[in-house]
Amino acid sequence: MSTDVGAFLQLQDVRKRFGNLEVLKGIDLEVNKGEVICVLGSSGSGKSTLLRCINLLDPPEQGRILLEGHEITGKGSANLDFVRQRVGMVFQQFNLFPHKTALENVSMAPQTVLDRSKEESRNRGEELLARVGMSEKVNEYPDRLSGGQQQRVAISRALAMDPQVMLFDEVTSALDPELVKEVLDVMRELAAEGMTMLVVTHEMGFAREVADRVVFMDDGTVLEEGPPAQVIDSPREERTKRFLGRVLDH
Repeated sequence: MSTDVGAFLQLQDVRKRFGNLEVLKGIDLEVNKGEVICVLGSSGSGKSTLLRCINLLDPPEQGRILLEGHEITGKGSANLDFVRQRVGMVFQQFNLFPHKTALENVSMAPQTVLDRSKEESRNRGEELLARVGMSEKVNEYPDRLSGGQQQRVAISRALAMDPQVMLFDEVTSALDPELVKEVLDVMRELAAEGMTMLVVTHEMGFAREVADRVVFMDDGTVLEEGPPAQVIDSPREERTKRFLGRVLDH
């Protein structure tokens, strides 16, 4: 493991392909501790793959990823353990265990991965569910919860591992419009508390309000990045302008 001093999370020439399709074409990105970055781009631009490379669900073929100065790319389960304990990820689909209650979904990983006691894990789980407004639903099963409630349980589950960085992959896109706000409000609170976050989203209001930087991806590259006011309101690249024109009109 390298111990380069620098940004909290660094991507250096990260490349990923699936068969003959090159999905990421040399991504360079630095994320500072406590920074919120919103990643924008059309479907197929590589946004989700970028997140999946960072948490090693889909390790890149080329390039380096450094987390807290440690290189996490390369072979070895030690890298995977290091990442699993520091990087939380919330997906578009909630991926909750249907046969476990909300509290069991949240408390299971700390017991199995972090070797915490059942009591400690359950107490922490209850705290986290209360934090996202789910105190009265701790013993409900996923099929008894709305989509917004399930997504808040999924966020609590990721937070239960005490991550240093949170990755959000289009977490509101499967929700009915009236449920979007309750999930975004939880994410706003996390940002206000200083959580380092990478958020793939089409929620422009959220990006404007919460992001420190906006990254626009196109065809596997970072085409443009900067403060929300610059990228969203005054984009430099024609491709960015076309994308935002469609999204904002919609």
